[in-house]
Amino acid sequence: MPIELDMDAYVVVAGAGGFIGGHLVSRLLEDGYKKIRAVDNKPIGQWYQRPAGVDYVQTDLRLLDSCREAVDGARYIFDFAADMGGMGFIEYHKADCMLSVLIATHLLVAAREKGTTERLFFSSSACVYNAEKQGDPKVTALKEEDAYPALAEDGYGWEKLFTERMCRHFDEEFGITTRIARFHNVYGPNGTWNGVRAKAPAAICRKVAEAKMGGTSEIEIWGDGEQTRSFMYIDDCVEGVMRITAGDYGDPLNLGSTELVSVNQLVDMIESIAGVKLRRNYNLAAPQGVRGRNSDNTRLVREIGWEPQISLMEGLERTYRWIYDEISHGRRDVAEAS
Repeated sequence: MPIELDMDAYVVVAGAGGFIGGHLVSRLLEDGYKKIRAVDNKPIGQWYQRPAGVDYVQTDLRLLDSCREAVDGARYIFDFAADMGGMGFIEYHKADCMLSVLIATHLLVAAREKGTTERLFFSSSACVYNAEKQGDPKVTALKEEDAYPALAEDGYGWEKLFTERMCRHFDEEFGITTRIARFHNVYGPNGTWNGVRAKAPAAICRKVAEAKMGGTSEIEIWGDGEQTRSFMYIDDCVEGVMRITAGDYGDPLNLGSTELVSVNQLVDMIESIAGVKLRRNYNLAAPQGVRGRNSDNTRLVREIGWEPQISLMEGLERTYRWIYDEISHGRRDVAEAS
């Protein structure tokens, strides 16, 4: 049976300066958690969210001693820490993505040494899935078993797949209960919207907003626009993380929307929100990833009785308005300074 997480327990959020980690910290505060240690490598002034009532720590979690200090006294650990971004980043920074395995490894080792950690959540990715099963835009939704035989996204996907196995064995051999979700393209406000770390929904929202503000009539699309994905709004992501962490299912679970769209359809939706129509210039040399990827939520619904609820149009409307406001007020994307 699912457990009730103790709101008086010490909770550590690794990667709290990032998009998903920042939202998770805010959710924990809203739920009434009283002892939250938020940890990230980036300077605290560059964090996406910094609500009051949190112990903020800037440290390099690739180092074992830093992890020992970070998890001291923690009963629950949420690991979102990784060097990653959209296709513009992970395509050209494979070694950097792989080095994130040091973070997960040292968090697990430190948790084992300290002996207080009861549950550790690890944020994996749909990039673990076998690329040969993602060669068609009309992709069959991916089930959890489709990660094997292994042919993950080079760099980032392999790091996530390896860490999934490590979590399993720390659970089996050392008694640290681990929970794993494979995220499918998370988006929303308070995240990266500019540069190579921006993912497709935020990047396209920015391009459309800039075109509207600048009075231009063009937009660059990476690839031919026919590649397909599902996109999950951040509130659904955080809800799923909380449910999976408290649940009693130990193997990886898909956490994503099942609403499959092409990149061209994604652009259509954002143009509709913005009230513009732009001429599309397709950059076929740009990174574009697999041709099709969608989430099969059969196991998620069976094990936790829930799946993401927020429609893509609703989530895009919120995200576009936030990014438009950021640009119109001359604010910089904090990721540009990292």
